[in-house]
Amino acid sequence: MIPRSLLPQILKKLETVPAVVLLGPRQVGKTTLALKVAGQVQSVYLDMESQGDLAKLSVPELYLESKRGSLVILDEVQHMPDIFTQIRVLIDRNKRHGIRGGQFLLLGSASPKLLQQSSESLAGRVSYLELPSLMALEVPWDSIEVLWLRGGFPESFLSPSDGTSFAWLRDFIRTYLERDIPAFGNRIPAETLRRLWIMLAYQQGGLLNLSQLGSSLGIDSKTVSRYIDLLTDLFLLRRLSPWSGNARKRLVRSPKVYIRDSGLVHCLLGISDVDALLSHPVAGASWEGFVIENLISQAPPEALVSFYRTNAGAEIDLLIEFTDGQSWSIEIKRNIAPKPGKGFYISYNDVNATRGFIVYPGNETYQLNDDITVTPLTSLCEMIRAQALALS
Repeated sequence: MIPRSLLPQILKKLETVPAVVLLGPRQVGKTTLALKVAGQVQSVYLDMESQGDLAKLSVPELYLESKRGSLVILDEVQHMPDIFTQIRVLIDRNKRHGIRGGQFLLLGSASPKLLQQSSESLAGRVSYLELPSLMALEVPWDSIEVLWLRGGFPESFLSPSDGTSFAWLRDFIRTYLERDIPAFGNRIPAETLRRLWIMLAYQQGGLLNLSQLGSSLGIDSKTVSRYIDLLTDLFLLRRLSPWSGNARKRLVRSPKVYIRDSGLVHCLLGISDVDALLSHPVAGASWEGFVIENLISQAPPEALVSFYRTNAGAEIDLLIEFTDGQSWSIEIKRNIAPKPGKGFYISYNDVNATRGFIVYPGNETYQLNDDITVTPLTSLCEMIRAQALALS
């Protein structure tokens, strides 16, 4: 098992919070991480996709009451939404017995929006954590290019070959389209959703244009918006919002859309090895999305993340605004000797950034000038993590 950086946060939350909900897409490693937690605390594990485990919960209150004092781990909890009410009752009952933290660890493959029962039934009793796919700080430093090509799903990243990884990703996409998405009760034609996914891969990091997408798919923009919302709620897409401050300039107000896992981008486009990736037009946008996911994964939840672009073309790829007033302006380059354009400096001043960075695929960190630091991805991830720890 690759050690996951989220493990200490889960254990810390469970010390004081009755229920922790661990969210993330399927196959991202939630079950493996939960079993790692189970190895450190007294616990019982139940899989809501197992008929045997479901049978144990035929009378949920009676079974869960018998496990008082143990951490109860419920996997794929979205398949049994009615259990949230029973969990709330037991949390309140345990509180009266002096038991507060560490009662339930709930695993789900959908956002709180799709798990509305938890947010309604467990208000004030639950903490949410998201497990992303493998990030750059979790793999060996010399495996970053492999991580970029294959993406961060553990089965894909750890495959014995690029071809095996590509086949796994292809099956993963098919399973989502044919089984997982319909399981949420959404009657979406699999072929239409596949075409949308492929279009988004070609437009990785592009501005969201619902009308254009709808016209290409032969559906209306409201339907496209619904599909985008669903893929976002399943942690497969990221909508990066435009900066909302006042720069006294005409700003782009549409969000950017990224397929969150770079391996999925490459599989959807038929890219199965590094040579094909580096020669493909999507390489720059794919690298940008890969870097953005890694940097956001290290930022504190309270930080504001956005991009900045004026109608005249001045742009910042990623802006991170911390709660202490610091604002980090980040440019992402794929070349080994990066230099920011004039638009980056204009944008840097527009947003009153306190620090500026250029992320590049090299190995050294150096000052380009007084304002801008050129840095490898992992170094900036570590700086963001340190800033997050300082603010916690």
